[in-house]
Amino acid sequence: MHAASRESYAAAVARLESIVPDTSPEDLSATAEDVLSVADLLRREPRLRRALSDPARTGPDRAGLLRTLVGGKVSDRAAGLLETLAGGRWSASVELLDAVETLGVETLLAAADRAGDLAEVEDELFRFGQMVDGNLDLAAALGESAASTDRRGELVSTLLEGKARPATVRLAKLALAGYGGRNFAASLTRLVEAAAEHRERQIAYVTAAAPLTEEQEQRLSTKLAQLYGREIALKVSVKPEIMGGLSVQVGHDLYDGSVAHRLAVARNALT
Repeated sequence: MHAASRESYAAAVARLESIVPDTSPEDLSATAEDVLSVADLLRREPRLRRALSDPARTGPDRAGLLRTLVGGKVSDRAAGLLETLAGGRWSASVELLDAVETLGVETLLAAADRAGDLAEVEDELFRFGQMVDGNLDLAAALGESAASTDRRGELVSTLLEGKARPATVRLAKLALAGYGGRNFAASLTRLVEAAAEHRERQIAYVTAAAPLTEEQEQRLSTKLAQLYGREIALKVSVKPEIMGGLSVQVGHDLYDGSVAHRLAVARNALT
């Protein structure tokens, strides 16, 4: 986002933070659903999106337009959050769409946090992504953007409902629509990272040849926290093909100490 858009989004986040302490997880989840439904509308209606971000209109005018649009259709909490966004300044209409969608996700994460489920939602999303990555047919079915989102959503429901928390199911379905313009796999990854950020943690993606013990995970997490100066959430994938050692990625930093990598380096050196 450009600076003006970031300021407008920050104002809506501040409003969200002010209502979270006095709002139940159930009401926050309902608010998130309302906000995400408006994001769906803006995705389908580019002319409306442009009208709500038109710099030629005043902020109160744009907020009033949104109020007319959603009045009686969403909760007062959701309407207040959306009016704050519409009343801000936006560098581009797509940035307004991204902000509405992101605010919906943040509201849903706040609901999970209030319910004490946020860490579990983060892990469930990651494990779901791992399951999809490990099944080529499933990855193709869920990642096919030309297929109906509703039909792919039914598949997500079949796979997750009763096995994962409702917030996890909702976020997985949001990934199908391409959260933030990303593909399905990238959307899931971003949502996992958003959950970690909400918990004030940074994710370290760890690839190991065999499952790590609890002690090994704790030791690695502690070392990374010391290195990066913040709490680290480990997401461990087991891939026997790396043969031994670990590969760790934190943001853009990759530390590859796997046996497979060392052999590849040695092979290239000999060549």
